[in-house]
Amino acid sequence: MTTSDSWDMPLRTKLFVRALARSRGSDRLLVEDEIARSRAWFAPSRPPYTWVTGPVPAGVEIADTAFEARDRHRVEVRTYRPRDAEETALPALLWFHGGGWVVGNTRGYDPICGWLADRARVMVLNVDYRLAPEHRAPQAVHDCVDAARWAASEASGAGIRHTGLGLAGDSAGGNLAAVVAQVLRDGGGGEVAYEALVYPAVDATMSSESVALHAEAPILTRADMDAFLAHYLGDEQDALDLLDPLVSPIHATDLSGLPPTLVQTADLDPLRDEGAAYAVALRAAGVETRHTNYERVPHGFLSFPGATRVGRAAREELVAWVRDHAYDTRLG
Repeated sequence: MTTSDSWDMPLRTKLFVRALARSRGSDRLLVEDEIARSRAWFAPSRPPYTWVTGPVPAGVEIADTAFEARDRHRVEVRTYRPRDAEETALPALLWFHGGGWVVGNTRGYDPICGWLADRARVMVLNVDYRLAPEHRAPQAVHDCVDAARWAASEASGAGIRHTGLGLAGDSAGGNLAAVVAQVLRDGGGGEVAYEALVYPAVDATMSSESVALHAEAPILTRADMDAFLAHYLGDEQDALDLLDPLVSPIHATDLSGLPPTLVQTADLDPLRDEGAAYAVALRAAGVETRHTNYERVPHGFLSFPGATRVGRAAREELVAWVRDHAYDTRLG
């Protein structure tokens, strides 16, 4: 079996992924108790954890709110706002967390979302969408679309600007951000100014070369991807097809008219090539697109910048993209 020592990563990255692997069981995605444990865990906001994840900026206020989804379910939203902007209506950035549509939680993304709020001067809305296998596709999509339409309405309050929304997320959250952008383009209900897709899962066929090349990569393996997708889609007859754009946004028949898009990929990641292919497809459709592939890092590296050499640079690129497009003067 391939180990972290077999991959061309900086020593501190190897040590981190080795420790992470030891903390996980091989059946963690298949056993109900392990899924529940993974959903509940997040890194505490104190050293030595913050040496790896980065701290939550002291100048950011974190709060909780909620909205009512289309089925009247209450969807929780964790918010991040610069403390010195209390009287200002800030641009809104919706963040959809990663975890294969199965695990993950909003609190685990406090460092990233707090960083974005502080450095880009935006109001970050971190959406606690419903997870599989209890809630199969396209429930997560529906929750995230409803979140964007809520943010674009007066119902979300006076503290945010209801036009020119940003959409962002990592991994499965990057998938959701891409899907939401397509749904809002076609169905309306929210003006999207830009999106940022961090190592996004955009092709459920898993047919790209990097899936085979990095099938046993650190952090995310092909077996993980199979398990996640099985939970998300299920095996019922009415499960969404792998080519359905609600599952695989890269297979949409038309990508024109989508907002400016940043795609960040990790070189040692099974998802690398599909993220790159989506960037190419967006450019071919006339969409303003920036793609950066970060070398010598595995999937998930934005969440542990202290264990990499490029994590800080990737966060700076993300912040710059959000700030520049959230405050684009063409938005008025």
